[in-house]
Amino acid sequence: MLQRLKRIARRVVYGRRGPVQPQEQPTTESTELSRDALEFMNSQRIAKDAESLIKRQVTKLDFNSSFLVIEGAAWFEKYPEKDAERIVKSLILINDQGDEIAVPLVNTTVDRPDFPASGYHGEINFSTISDGKPLVPGTYEMKLQLEQYLGNGWLIRRTTIGQIVDIHQDLNYTTKMTSYSAKSNKSYSLIFRYSLASQALKVTSYKLSDVNPLENEFDDTVGLESAAMRAIKRRALKAWYRWYSLQPIHKKQISFVSDSRVTISGNFEFIYQELKRRNTDFKISFYLKPSIKTKKTWKEVRTLAKALATSRYVILDDFYPLVYPLRIRENADLIQVWHAVGAFKTFGYSRLGMPGGPKIQSLNHRNYTEALVSSHNIADKYAEGFGISIDKIAPLGIPRTDIFFDEPKKQAIRERLEDDLPFIKGKKVILFAPTFRGNGQQSAYYPFEMLNFKEIYEALHEDYVFLLKIHPFVQNKPTLPYEYSDFYYDVSDYREINDLLLVADQLITDYSSVCFEYALLKRPMIFFAPDLADYMQSRSFYFNYFDFIPGSLAENTGDLIQQLKHPKIDRAKLDGFVDFFFDDLDGRSTARFVDALENNFEDPNAAELENADGLAISEDGKIIPEWGKKAK
Repeated sequence: MLQRLKRIARRVVYGRRGPVQPQEQPTTESTELSRDALEFMNSQRIAKDAESLIKRQVTKLDFNSSFLVIEGAAWFEKYPEKDAERIVKSLILINDQGDEIAVPLVNTTVDRPDFPASGYHGEINFSTISDGKPLVPGTYEMKLQLEQYLGNGWLIRRTTIGQIVDIHQDLNYTTKMTSYSAKSNKSYSLIFRYSLASQALKVTSYKLSDVNPLENEFDDTVGLESAAMRAIKRRALKAWYRWYSLQPIHKKQISFVSDSRVTISGNFEFIYQELKRRNTDFKISFYLKPSIKTKKTWKEVRTLAKALATSRYVILDDFYPLVYPLRIRENADLIQVWHAVGAFKTFGYSRLGMPGGPKIQSLNHRNYTEALVSSHNIADKYAEGFGISIDKIAPLGIPRTDIFFDEPKKQAIRERLEDDLPFIKGKKVILFAPTFRGNGQQSAYYPFEMLNFKEIYEALHEDYVFLLKIHPFVQNKPTLPYEYSDFYYDVSDYREINDLLLVADQLITDYSSVCFEYALLKRPMIFFAPDLADYMQSRSFYFNYFDFIPGSLAENTGDLIQQLKHPKIDRAKLDGFVDFFFDDLDGRSTARFVDALENNFEDPNAAELENADGLAISEDGKIIPEWGKKAK
């Protein structure tokens, strides 16, 4: 009888993955036996509860914006264990309605002979904890859950987080969280409260604001235009384009068109300067605006339509939706020189079916007659991304990369930047240049909470300066305390990133194409990617990320600091990276492009000649059949 009662009691206390409660109505052979069994089980449960008391201590509780780092130790006092596989630790957030969010903790080793596996480490990003979004509004109690396998089942208990080392009073911490999407930009307040008496931590999230960017994008004070008016002007431009297409094409007209810049810089600058240097007879015009949303007058729309319809060459350097519905005229070229180098994260039609990807019936990019790339190895990637045939991809090189092969010009830029940015003098320069998160311009943000600005400052401020070059799409900005003003400098408004690369001793990036240009300098790069798994779910890559990156990977601030202090270069990997993504390392990409303009984009290496009999022959004297001739 006693053994039977013990077996029953054991099932009640442990269960399989948690305690199993006794049935309300006993179903044993007699009432007397049931009463005895329950009394025995109650006494056993009380004894087991005492034996399963959790001892715990928090050794670190660090807040960095909405990012929480917690470290400590927790163990069952009566059950020594050295095998970490038998212990599972978690933080459980429980709101007022009883909903739970479980955050796994990583087991760590501590100096406790009987409990070496009792340590834990955990990181929580409250900006993305609810299915990639900020913590759902409400008040949550944070519990520490400890599970230990005892051979006949799992012992599971929950308790408060416990005493925090060196804390002798209640704690309060408040920060903000933001969430961006195409139709809703939300702001939240996040409040942490730690009670010393109860050794408990609670967190409260509540919404501050919810703004629809589509309803609030019109702002006449800064020259922006409503979506409705932009749609009307798109239709007007298309009508005017058809009208002006009745006029002849001006064979010496080049129009540079962009809705992402107001200065002649980047690829535009290098091409323009080369055309001027050659003293060509091309007539050159620029049609520039800082943003797709920037207001265009009716006169500007009509003038642009005429330029698009009558120019021999129209050159773009970025996404330009006004031109995509247009049918490019015969004997005219729409050329995309693009603003990025290489092929890293997927873009355009490579993202069909992905969040933020285009629809299959989209017209975007499809009417390019030529698109510039840096290497024949990535021609297929750009053809796929732009939705055009591979024969329209021209691996002539990217004009603005010529700067990396012009030593006098590089030195002049460095000297100019030392005057413009005097704080870099005498310091090692770290350039932080990540890409944005989100599906596009409307939802673009960067999770700055992943960076612990305080730890980086304390570790590096004596010898370094830290420049932040944030993607122009990013809507949220980093909040940098004034006491760090001698170390962190936001240079996001500086248009030409290649100039900044020249003064950077080290580059920190993540999934940005800036790594291609910086690789030409053969300097150390660190890829800071704590959110790599989440990013890969929403934005895939053309190549395996871990094999691809020409630098070290840092997954947290601690790793980042150590790698900045001890920079390393894998020379063989870096050389192979450069050789794959650049066909020509001669600084003559701009010259090759202007050669193509002057020769109507005819390939001089595949020139077709005619012999006396009127047959087309190649340069090596071979006859080219009709089906093998280039299309005119």
